Parts: sequence; C-alpha cells; structure tokens
Amino acid sequence: MKKFYCGAVVPGCQTTFLADSEEQILAKVATHAREAHGMEEVGDEVVAQVRANIRETG
Repeated sequence: MKKFYCGAVVPGCQTTFLADSEEQILAKVATHAREAHGMEEVGDEVVAQVRANIRETG
C-alpha cells in the first residue's frame, strides 16, 4: 500500500491518499489538484515532487 500526504507538496493541505500503486496515487492527486487547488494540469515538476513523497505503508 502506498501513501501520499498533499501537505508535503502544498503547505497547509491536510489531504492524504492511500492506494495500491504509485499510478493510482498520481491519478487521485491529479483529481485533487484540479478540484482543491485549481490546477488544470499537474506538471512534471509537481509529479516529481509527489513521487518523491510517496511512502510505503503497513
């Protein structure tokens, strides 16, 4: 299981994502970025930051 905390990239955001794979986390993050942060697209730099902060859990 993978875990990502949005606050690691967007200070102040408390949203956490859990998924079986990195790809699933990235899909959830893309939707969240659009809906919660007004980002029409998630650029390569942000994807790299997200990937660097995805952790294994349990």
